[in-house]
Amino acid sequence: MPVPLEPYLFHHLQDALPAEAPEFLQFASRRSVVYAGPGKGMIACSQPLAAEAGLEILRAGGNAADAAIAVSAMLNVTEPAMCGIGGDAFCLYFNGKTKEVKALNGSGRAPAALTLDKVRASGVVGSEIPYTNLNSVTVPGCAAAWVDTHETLGSGKLTLEDILGPAIRAAEAGVPISELTSSQWREVFDCFIAASDNAHEMLIADPATGKLHAPAPGEVKKNPELAQTFRAVAKDGKKGFYEGRIAEAIVELIQSKGGHMTLEDLASHTTTPVTPITANYGGPDGVLLHEIGPNTQGIVAVIALGIIEVLQEDGIVDLRKAKHNDVEWLHTLIEAIRLGFADARAFVGDPEHVKVPVEELLSKEYLRKRAALFDPKAAIPNFAAGAPIASSDTVLFVTADGEGNACSYIQSNYAGFGTYAVPKGCGFTLQNRGSNFELEEGHPNCIAGGKRPYHTIIPALVTKGDKLGGDLLMTYGVMGGFNQPQGHVQVLLNMLHHGFTAQSALDAPRFCISAEKNSDGEIGTDVFLEDGISQEVQDKLTEMGHNIKLVKGRARGVFGRGQIIQRLPNGVWAGGSDPRADGHAVPQL
Repeated sequence: MPVPLEPYLFHHLQDALPAEAPEFLQFASRRSVVYAGPGKGMIACSQPLAAEAGLEILRAGGNAADAAIAVSAMLNVTEPAMCGIGGDAFCLYFNGKTKEVKALNGSGRAPAALTLDKVRASGVVGSEIPYTNLNSVTVPGCAAAWVDTHETLGSGKLTLEDILGPAIRAAEAGVPISELTSSQWREVFDCFIAASDNAHEMLIADPATGKLHAPAPGEVKKNPELAQTFRAVAKDGKKGFYEGRIAEAIVELIQSKGGHMTLEDLASHTTTPVTPITANYGGPDGVLLHEIGPNTQGIVAVIALGIIEVLQEDGIVDLRKAKHNDVEWLHTLIEAIRLGFADARAFVGDPEHVKVPVEELLSKEYLRKRAALFDPKAAIPNFAAGAPIASSDTVLFVTADGEGNACSYIQSNYAGFGTYAVPKGCGFTLQNRGSNFELEEGHPNCIAGGKRPYHTIIPALVTKGDKLGGDLLMTYGVMGGFNQPQGHVQVLLNMLHHGFTAQSALDAPRFCISAEKNSDGEIGTDVFLEDGISQEVQDKLTEMGHNIKLVKGRARGVFGRGQIIQRLPNGVWAGGSDPRADGHAVPQL
């Protein structure tokens, strides 16, 4: 007797797929490296429609920076659970002609009137501002970052209206929501309802009953309010967002909930051009890792890579002989990253407000002192911060063009949709990046008016050799909270030591140490291992003192979602995209 198919046919004949998502990565799958020929470009990101937006701009004559803006805006439409114009953004850009790496810090600042005393007076206890408290909203830096990327790094061939055009069309017409994004949206439906009176702008109303719901997989979500926000930026640049209707809606919402942001806070916002920090690995024949320094945690990756280099120079470990994800490999990387976080969480703040000892933290002398704490036989879950001077939810995408330019671009609301609060008529949620401030008087990252918080989001680039001006090896990154510098180190070393491709370097199981602070203000000691790392290795690491937690299914999001575009010697681009996300790498024809 034939097996009845009605339940399965029912699912696939509906307007959207069932809300109950199947098990994540329930069977083996694979992706190939994607190649783009010489003279062509490539996009790698977490949403196919965003990749297509980037390609549209490349075909129109835009460069990698122009394409990055288009991808960024489209991701706000397709994946608002991870990013949006209500959040922040950072950009690293490699100029194919000059071989110069430029960086933009697009993070926003706390309201000028906000102080630690005012936060405490509002009833906040503990070491952080709660995610849904609107005093956690810092000035959104994303819109200004788009404008400044366009003006300082763009091709000059396209207007901002051209570049934002694909996202505006998509927001007006609506887009089918992908599987993972739908799952994230549905999980927090109640948060939208509680956060503001404008939740309907981020939800879907049943045409028959008017009842609101979060989009199911494959269901089309329109966002005309977001389209109007984009049009304002496309037409009037920064003034379209930081002054007038949108700015007034932001301030009205925040102040109605007890926040302190003003119109002047928005109007005075600026993006900051910065000089990237670097770490050489492997000497003149090795590579140079480029990261954005404080107020970001990019310094964690640079410190960790420097410590790993010192450990090998001094004969303590030899990663050339270690197997991928064996005990020696994982233990060395875990401990080096722990040391990096111990210093970052202690010393990183806004360099416009406090002295951050970057040069000292990255000096070979200091890295060697820190490396001396490494025990090849045992874990040290809680490294104390060093003394470098006398007396620590997101989208990352990469773009490349036919002229050899490449961009690593990252943006975020911080925790998922951020505060879930929607300014009236704007179609986006406000970030809660201010939750990453320390509520501790005297700490470098203590909250203060006009100050930028410790930032988790970091783009990355790698060039060849040990000096600035080297050829590009790859533009890449691994998004996802405190996992980001950890992912950067793991993916890079996967390629350098094991010959992994741009795709297999992302496919490989990863670890993630807990770098968030607990209720006592201490950095967590858990080491999360991804399903696929052997039980034997797990047991041995546990014996060495690591607090191992195996992570399976959708919880594997803790390991982040990476993208890579590698430059091959023959001028071909080779792309990889993380299977933990919904996107892909796609070449220009």
